[in-house]
Amino acid sequence: MAYEAGALEETLAAAAGGDAALHAELRASYVESVGRQLDLLERSRCDGNWHVAGMRLKGLAASFHSAALLVLAEEALASAPGDPAVVRRLKAYVTEFSLG
Repeated sequence: MAYEAGALEETLAAAAGGDAALHAELRASYVESVGRQLDLLERSRCDGNWHVAGMRLKGLAASFHSAALLVLAEEALASAPGDPAVVRRLKAYVTEFSLG
């Protein structure tokens, strides 16, 4: 899945108000938050933990206007706990976003 800037970058830029340091901090916070939920997904072996992490990812996607993360969160919620394909796609998303 290719990382698409779009609304997420616009949301970060609007929140930062032209402050480059704040923009970088918001990006880092977003990556860290997604990473925490990804870690929980990776370690989940039961429906409950998997669902909580998926819903938190969905909440992050809504808060930051990230369509790509929303799609991935919905994929996670529709799949079985520990699904390695979903985890790989989320890791790729985080890596691509971090580099962008």
